Amino acid sequence: MISGSCFSRLIVLFIIFILIPNSSQLQSSQAWTLLRIRRLLNYPSVLSNWNSYTNICELEQNPSVTVVCYEESITQLHIIGNESSSPLPASFSIKSLFTTIARLPNLKVLSLRSLGLWGHLPGKISHLSALEIVNMSSNFLYGVIPQQISSLENLQTLVLDHNMFSGQVPDWLSSLPLLTFLSLENNNLTGRLPDSLSKLKTLRMLVLSSNRLSGNVPDLRPLTNLQELRLEDNRLGPQFPSLGNRLVSLTLQKNRFTGSLPSEVASYFLLQRLDISLNRFVGPFLPSLLTLPYIQYLNISGNRFTGMLYENMSCSEGLESADLSANLLTGNIPVCLISNHDNKVVLYSDNCLVTKIQSQHPYAYCQNQALAVGILPHEQKKTLASNPIYLTGLIGGIILSVIVVCLVIFFAIRRVNAKRANERSPRRLIEHASYGYSSKLLADARYISVTKKLGALGVPAYRSFSLEELEAATNNFATSAFMGEGSHGHELYKGSLKDGSLAVIRCLKLHRGQNSQNYNRHIEIISKLRHRHLVCALGHCFDYYTDDSSISRVFLIFEYVPNGTLRSSISAESATDTQSAEGVAGQKLNWTQRIAAAIGVARGIQFLHAGVIPGLFANNLKTTNILLDQNLVTKISSYNLPVFSENVKNEVAPGSSLDGSKDERTKHLDKVDIYDFGVILLEIISGRVITFQHEIEMVEDELRASITTEDDGAPRRSIVDPVFPRVTCDESLKTVIDICIRCLSMDPMERPSIEDVLWNLQFASQVHDGWKQSSTSSDEPPLNEPHM
Repeated sequence: MISGSCFSRLIVLFIIFILIPNSSQLQSSQAWTLLRIRRLLNYPSVLSNWNSYTNICELEQNPSVTVVCYEESITQLHIIGNESSSPLPASFSIKSLFTTIARLPNLKVLSLRSLGLWGHLPGKISHLSALEIVNMSSNFLYGVIPQQISSLENLQTLVLDHNMFSGQVPDWLSSLPLLTFLSLENNNLTGRLPDSLSKLKTLRMLVLSSNRLSGNVPDLRPLTNLQELRLEDNRLGPQFPSLGNRLVSLTLQKNRFTGSLPSEVASYFLLQRLDISLNRFVGPFLPSLLTLPYIQYLNISGNRFTGMLYENMSCSEGLESADLSANLLTGNIPVCLISNHDNKVVLYSDNCLVTKIQSQHPYAYCQNQALAVGILPHEQKKTLASNPIYLTGLIGGIILSVIVVCLVIFFAIRRVNAKRANERSPRRLIEHASYGYSSKLLADARYISVTKKLGALGVPAYRSFSLEELEAATNNFATSAFMGEGSHGHELYKGSLKDGSLAVIRCLKLHRGQNSQNYNRHIEIISKLRHRHLVCALGHCFDYYTDDSSISRVFLIFEYVPNGTLRSSISAESATDTQSAEGVAGQKLNWTQRIAAAIGVARGIQFLHAGVIPGLFANNLKTTNILLDQNLVTKISSYNLPVFSENVKNEVAPGSSLDGSKDERTKHLDKVDIYDFGVILLEIISGRVITFQHEIEMVEDELRASITTEDDGAPRRSIVDPVFPRVTCDESLKTVIDICIRCLSMDPMERPSIEDVLWNLQFASQVHDGWKQSSTSSDEPPLNEPHM
């Protein structure tokens, strides 16, 4: 005979089977499992709508409860209780709970947060072999983290924050091959971190804050995907951790790190947040931390950093919060930290700075404290500081050093003046430049450094953008903001940034499976492409797939250049520009302005070839890809960005005689751009639109014939753009034609270097300027007068 309780259960099962539609029917055993979970959790209020008469899979999802079903099985279970919830009653059994949950074999996501769970986390969790995400935070779980979790080969996220787990951080975590997110914040974990953490190659976020961990951090440089590391409120140290340089956020607050801050920290170019406060750091403060390209939050307070700050120090434009307080800094607070930024939070009290705004110590205090935390023992420093012989020797050494420096500067100035006095005539100089200087010499590292510093003047700072900023700038990527498609299939949008400036936003959509790591490396390269004659990137934004956090879209934000293309300013036949001309539409550049435009393009090419390592070649140069700003400065807009050309093979320009071998292509890639620049010069000289190879050959033949004549230059003037006046300096024109023909040589080895090109163009400009000054008439009309 069936007992009353058994009979009741049969009735419930029958009702579940009858009421749940077959189209989305959950297996009756799994429906029963959910109802049992509700009972084991002591009927929490967030599960009040679970009963025998509803199909739980079809219930409306809410922030507290989510059940996802697929093919009659539960794949995701999210239950979030009250954050202030107390432990469940003494009758609660966590073993029974996980025995019940194990009846959901297809469960991929298990999130049981703030439910008052208590006890040891059962090893039965390993029965859920399909688990990818586990979040058991804000409960009362204790004991060691069970080793059985190591058998969950599909596990990608493990969050056990705000519990009472004890013991050490498990060594077996390295056996989880797909783990990307590990957070064990606010537990009672002790001891050293295991060296095996360095084997978690897929790890992106590691959070071990608010425990009682001690000792040095293991070498984490092998974790090339690590973006966020949070170790605050522990007892770690004394050695600063060895980390990769792709971190976005690093928090080491309130530990026991000592010594000076390693200079490698200044190479963390992707860093947005750095907090090393409340440690025992000593030594000089690194000013370069203020200029990290993406830095938004910087906190070094509560240490013993020394050094002098200056008013003219630079800061990153994206820096929103900086706390330099409670150190031993002297000097003046940098103006960039305190001016014209209403929303910026800057704290610098308890130093020895020259300011009356925030409380400071006397200058002598920082001197004495710096002596106390220096390299020598305290007693020895005190003895030396009070020793007259030591002080005399120190002062004498300083004076001697100053004298030596002054002598070096004096002789260096004399040498430069002597060199200038022996300079040859301009014509001789141009011949020397064309045939004497080697590309190897001009690609020297010092030359690259100078090129970057000079070229980057006036270029906006690079920073990261949020997707919300881009949506606001483009009115949620409205059709009215769409400008078309780029040459690599990316979409172009015009947007207005929050500071009122205009920008061009390039959007590249990625397919699943593409290597996201490469794009981080490409962004590092793009952020360094800062030059006056390039359309520079203002920043970037990554959009991610929600399920696996891989990159779905890459946005690159470029400065907007308003005056259209070079072609629109030199040819009446010009095609429609990608960016519409707003300043010189319908008006054409005169000869002086065209030479200046060509020099600007050449300098941009020079930077692309030698100003960055590795250089960028085969940049698809043409007059429609050269833009002019409001000052008629030329900017190359469509250079060979690695993020867009990763899967595109370099193509050889028309007229190149390179063979198909990979070595030859690589060897002469710089000459591809030289050929394309020759075509640009053809258009500048002739004023014609040149698109096809036969047009190039035809105009080149005309120029070649004109340059061999020895008359008054009339044949040359008949070929050039008719807007040029008859009295254009023939020597200047002949020089530009000569270098143009050399650029178009069919043999790459015979084409000049970009340095040769620059010397010739600058010579042509100087000759023309000298001729204009000596001439009694000036027939070139100003740009603001329309040419007929």
